Amino acid sequence: MVSSLSRLLRPAHLALTFLTTLPLPHVREVGEGEFARASGFYPLAGYAVGGGAALVWAACQWLHLPPGVGAALAVAAWLALTGMLHFDGLVDAADALFAMKSPAERLRILGDVHVGAFGLATGVIALLIRFSLLQALPNAWPLLIAAVSARLAVLAPMNLYPAARAESLGARSREGWWPVACLVALPALFFPQAWAGFAAALLSALGVAAFAARRLGGGINGDVYGACIEVAELSALTVLVTLAGWPK
Repeated sequence: MVSSLSRLLRPAHLALTFLTTLPLPHVREVGEGEFARASGFYPLAGYAVGGGAALVWAACQWLHLPPGVGAALAVAAWLALTGMLHFDGLVDAADALFAMKSPAERLRILGDVHVGAFGLATGVIALLIRFSLLQALPNAWPLLIAAVSARLAVLAPMNLYPAARAESLGARSREGWWPVACLVALPALFFPQAWAGFAAALLSALGVAAFAARRLGGGINGDVYGACIEVAELSALTVLVTLAGWPK
């Protein structure tokens, strides 16, 4: 019983420490296959990130702060809770994927820590879209739904496409516990409208991955996973914000 519980808690712990900045003890040694098992708990990190941003947004509403201020603080909370991990992946991926280079050169650019014009422009646009969507939120629920949906949706391209680098962290995270991820995400998809948000997240993640795979010679990496999550979140938020009849 204890070993079975530990088998579940350890990958959940690893997922939270990897995908969030929650003040949890870090896992010092990661065994074979543990990153893959941790991917089954990516939606759990979505609850932490989306829930935290939703609380900030709701607090700003309660304090009657201007909508722009509340949206900006919620965006800041979102970035802080992720340590900008996925945002950094989006920026790095944009620099590489939009460059008019060979697949091998694009892979080299992915490993470059410097930010170019493509990455800067993409990052600014993504932040502007997120800020605008958070200004238009009917309530805090879309924040939670989008964060969980995106971290469930990213498992599809992770398992459909090979890793661009065989020994990378992204490669070690593939072929994980996707049925567990579905179960973890299920409560967030309780409302009928949430399924539309998840569908948008899934299609967006697959679209980003397909584009990246063509540009990188067939495989994708951790930066692309981050880009998939960022775009999936924005797509889910867009659908959820525009849907009529969301529960108040």
